[in-house]
Amino acid sequence: MVCLTVAGEMVYGLAFHVPRYFKPTLLPALGISNAQLGDSFALYGILAMLSYVPSGLLADRFGARSLMSLSLVATGAGGLYFATLPGWTGLSMLYAYWGVTTVALMWGALIRATREWGGRSEQGRGFGLLDGGRGLVAALAASGGVSLLGLGLGQDPAGATEAARASALRGVILYYSFATFGAAVLVHLWTPEASRPARTQQPQPPKTLQVVRMRAVWLQAGIVVCAYCGYKAFDNYSLYGHEVLNMDEAEAAGFAAAAAYLRPVAAIGAGYVGDRLGVAGSTMALFATLAGCWTLLGSPTGALAGASLTYGALLTSIAGAFGLRGLYFALLEDTRVPHSVTGTAVGLISLLGYTPDIFFGPVTGRILDATPGAGGHRQCFLLLAAIGVAGLMATAALRRSIPETRCRAQDERPLSN
Repeated sequence: MVCLTVAGEMVYGLAFHVPRYFKPTLLPALGISNAQLGDSFALYGILAMLSYVPSGLLADRFGARSLMSLSLVATGAGGLYFATLPGWTGLSMLYAYWGVTTVALMWGALIRATREWGGRSEQGRGFGLLDGGRGLVAALAASGGVSLLGLGLGQDPAGATEAARASALRGVILYYSFATFGAAVLVHLWTPEASRPARTQQPQPPKTLQVVRMRAVWLQAGIVVCAYCGYKAFDNYSLYGHEVLNMDEAEAAGFAAAAAYLRPVAAIGAGYVGDRLGVAGSTMALFATLAGCWTLLGSPTGALAGASLTYGALLTSIAGAFGLRGLYFALLEDTRVPHSVTGTAVGLISLLGYTPDIFFGPVTGRILDATPGAGGHRQCFLLLAAIGVAGLMATAALRRSIPETRCRAQDERPLSN
């Protein structure tokens, strides 16, 4: 599980951590706008979407060690080019490349190995530990990056020259690149062969078609869409701190890095609660909480409520989005997807579930560019509130469909609660 958490997070460090925690520095250093960065994410999302189903098929055919090691090496190599601080065209091509390396070779293997680790009765625990562990890795990596950025910008970040900013950002990118290579070595040395599926366990066409016909699988994909939008919103929180809460670049990066430490607590806690009180019900509660927090942050009156309430709503929304990540793939056991086609099911769910990689960045980037400052951020929060309500409705529908799913998946033994 340690190998899975390190590999599962560091493979996304270059593509997501750098813009998430260091966005106020990244945009001017590359000479791009919020919308252009969002469009680069859209290219990543398109290639990732095309890679999810092949990723699942590869995971049902090959072992996790070889797939994950190759993914990490290929992704880290892209970071060496990123360190040259390319323009928007080069950045877009790099994100398209990462859409393949981080998904086709990694995602299905990671989720299948975690589901096997969790067994039949502790899926919440397994996926909670995976995402909580990934969160801890992300927070520790971000803290190291923030320290490097602070050293590069000096004692007066606001007065740093453009050359100093570029040099500091380059150091952060190289730091993430070599951390990704290090994760590849860790996986190669320590990932057990037990996580490797037998070659005879290829998905059979009737079972694959059964998964496609399951209404609950498509509802789960909708849940992942809504939950992932909430997670993607975290990419704008450092910018929110800089533009709305009057933090300098280093303080904004530090705020986002500190908030990232909520992820292991929230994801692991949500996973354990889901195993005891029900995954679907816990997911509904988190969506309801998120919709309330985002509505407060998006309302003009919410801005007048005081700093304590604003920070409370921000941190609660961050924790809630992290908590959902510890739950939504645990719903696989509720939907009774056969274990032999886990990779295929994950590929289908992810094909739709991670489409926010395509649209969320471009949409929110254009909102923030069109209405700079607090107004644009309020509009983004109101959009998120509507998405939270949609997630609540999709989870309620999934919960009602679970008995039907159990009847249709007759090849699986009943699971204990």
